[in-house]
Amino acid sequence: MEAVLAKAAALGERLRARGETIAVSESSSGGLVSAALLALPGASAYFMGGAVTYTAAAREALAGITAEQMVGLRSASEPYALLLARTMRERLGTTWGLAETGASGPTGNRYGDAAGHSCLAISGPVELVRTLETGHGERWPNMLEFALAALGLLDEALSG
Repeated sequence: MEAVLAKAAALGERLRARGETIAVSESSSGGLVSAALLALPGASAYFMGGAVTYTAAAREALAGITAEQMVGLRSASEPYALLLARTMRERLGTTWGLAETGASGPTGNRYGDAAGHSCLAISGPVELVRTLETGHGERWPNMLEFALAALGLLDEALSG
């Protein structure tokens, strides 16, 4: 968790220095990305909000993504992660939207993805998507790896 907190602190400082803001949607990382970004005093300068969109009901209620918008998409995919990132950015009026969706374990999900599978996306001045496969089904370590990877994607976007 220390690596996640350290990465988030550095990114929070960069966001603050740039005058940029972020909104987050997480699933399998369980809110760790948001918690880490909020751990820095003064986080309200850059963190506008986040949601743990762990279920279809949460996705619709918290992100406002309807069943009609999900036609042809499935959770835990790169297109879905990008939709979440774009939607959170638009809904909260932020510079950046960051999303994570996957299967933390110990088993895979109903879509056939193995435990340790996560799709990550960032939307803003730069859009990036990634898929991470940790290769193991250990839930807590996967959650930490997913959060660190999401923050890594934000770092990449801010750098380029």
